[in-house]
Amino acid sequence: MQDARVDMGPQASPAQISEDTLAEDAGNATKSTLQLGTVSTSLIKFHAFPQQGNDQAVARPALGKKTREGKESLERPCGLGCIVIPSCQRFNNIQCFLVFFCILVASQGIVFGLVDLSIDTFQKENHLGTSENLVLSLTYDISSCLIVLFISYYGGRGNIPRWIAFSSFLVGVGSLFFAFPYISDGRYQLSADPEDTCQEMKIIKTCRKASPSFQAKYIASFILGQIVQGIAGMPLYILGTIFIDNSVATHSAGIYLGLMDASLILGYSLAYVIGAPLMKGTENSTFLISAEDIDDHHKWLRSWWIYFGFVSLTAWITLIPLSCFPHSVRGTAKIKAEKRKQLHPFDNKFKDKELGTSIKDLFANTWVLMKDPVFICLALTKASESLVLIGASEFLPIYIENQFVLTHTTATKVAGFVLLPGGALGQLLGGIIVSKLHMSCKALMRFTIVTSVVSLVFFGFVIFVRCDTIPFAGINEDYDGTGQLGNLTAPCNSHCRCSSSLYSAICGRDHIGYFSPCFAGCIQSKIIQDDKTYYNCSCIQEGLTTADDQGDFIDARPGTCDAKCYKLPLFIAFIFSTILFSVFSGVPNTLTILRIVSDNQRSLALGLAFVFLRIFGTIPGPIVFKMTADISCIFRETEYCGKKGNCWIYNKMKMAYIMVGICCICKVVTIFFTAIAFCLCKYLPNDDSEILHMPVKNPTVKKKRKN
Repeated sequence: MQDARVDMGPQASPAQISEDTLAEDAGNATKSTLQLGTVSTSLIKFHAFPQQGNDQAVARPALGKKTREGKESLERPCGLGCIVIPSCQRFNNIQCFLVFFCILVASQGIVFGLVDLSIDTFQKENHLGTSENLVLSLTYDISSCLIVLFISYYGGRGNIPRWIAFSSFLVGVGSLFFAFPYISDGRYQLSADPEDTCQEMKIIKTCRKASPSFQAKYIASFILGQIVQGIAGMPLYILGTIFIDNSVATHSAGIYLGLMDASLILGYSLAYVIGAPLMKGTENSTFLISAEDIDDHHKWLRSWWIYFGFVSLTAWITLIPLSCFPHSVRGTAKIKAEKRKQLHPFDNKFKDKELGTSIKDLFANTWVLMKDPVFICLALTKASESLVLIGASEFLPIYIENQFVLTHTTATKVAGFVLLPGGALGQLLGGIIVSKLHMSCKALMRFTIVTSVVSLVFFGFVIFVRCDTIPFAGINEDYDGTGQLGNLTAPCNSHCRCSSSLYSAICGRDHIGYFSPCFAGCIQSKIIQDDKTYYNCSCIQEGLTTADDQGDFIDARPGTCDAKCYKLPLFIAFIFSTILFSVFSGVPNTLTILRIVSDNQRSLALGLAFVFLRIFGTIPGPIVFKMTADISCIFRETEYCGKKGNCWIYNKMKMAYIMVGICCICKVVTIFFTAIAFCLCKYLPNDDSEILHMPVKNPTVKKKRKN
């Protein structure tokens, strides 16, 4: 007599075959009934359908309840309620589902990108406090963290396509919340117009910010939008992953999940590209404000709500198609049967049970996962990887802007073009590679470790690609010995009563940068061919002089001085490679989590992994990188309405070391926890098994006789 264990072999008894035939006939009868126009009301609800047929009951007995033999198949026709069109059944497959699903995921990615750019612009214009900044930035993560366990636990047993269709509705509604303040009120309170040149009797700029009504509507609308997007995102990234994994072969899941993750990064990067021109609304805010500027500002506001409205429309386009998909697409039962043949049996301490529906059962199963050291290590790996992506998405534009002396708009576009191919291609290639090589659970961990080591090496190269610091008066240049470092005021401009709130950098003919024409002592300006030029600058005494068409000698021109640095292409190549290899581990990490837990705990495991990702990744991530930017700041606006102002000038070298250092630490953490998980897998009771043994109560075993 062999040891008692669950019978999960591919062979079936004659009685089982006959019962399967009856289940198939029942499924065909159901299809005919649906085509006649009658359908169970449970199709339009989010609760669970009857479990799949008898062959599944043999392989995976119910947890807590005995399985009922000969259950109805969950493969249904594609249709909307009682409306079933036979010619549309050709679309009842995972490939068509993936098309609409990826469009929806990309739509939410665009929302994420536009929200980040919009919040960044709003913060700079209105000088928000720390608490307001944190509320706007972290509402999405906090709201999703609070509900993810409930959605993953209860939604995983229901009609997943209907949950995803509900998410498409919420994505559209949330995007409209973001558009609302731009539609309803975009008026600004404008104060006295400042003059940026040196004047002995001048009006110092007073506060110019959004009207109180606009600011209040903006904060309230964006908080509501973030909450709605947080609720919408969890069915997409948890239940959508489970649905795809159920509907494709084991070693094909990586390709489909790679397409899903690539769609998210594609949407986010696309938002950076299309939203970068809208950043112009704040770049020249220190110059005179004319009627034309106000008209441009209103056009700028309209552009924001048009983009958000377009995303809402795109998300809602997927609502009806996603609602038409059944609980399981065509071919799912056959794929599940093949997967059951591939799975190794659990030991005699384990037997599948149907999960309970109470809150107590939810926390009990969550505690089971929390006691699993391999799962905890993989969840922490997922969190550390998210920190790298946060650094690339939020800090990369600032880094490029200051390292290579680009405008904010250009730097944002460059960051978008780097993230777009690097992140999306990395997720897709990572999924393709692990699928084509048919990697086992341990091979997936080895792949994660190797790609993390390669990205760590590229991070080391990135730190050496930087430009020399440009001489800047009052910062690293002392006005030819007449001033002091760290003080913009010198004897040559002390009579000008300049304000550090008016940052409009100029480059003098002496190839030294100045904070503004006022701090350069310029008393006259002209507009020549749409470009402003400055004359009679008391602080600029050296350098070659050039005359304009009227014979006046030009002392300075707007903008920063040319750094004569041509390392940007090399930097793009290195950062592209770094992001590419860094995101290689995204899909393998998800697949590993799905394979080390039991089949009925996969959705809950992904949900709990997302909790770790929020707590240790996306929630502290923005705070960490914002602190990094603050530490690198060497000159900050300090005179704006009594609040802490924007940082105008950064220490390039310190910024490079801190940013690369944080990302390297994250990659080391990834390697460390993945290596621990790999070592722990060596000590599983069955070395060839890819499924961890989950403790359960009252196991029932089935004796298996010798052949």
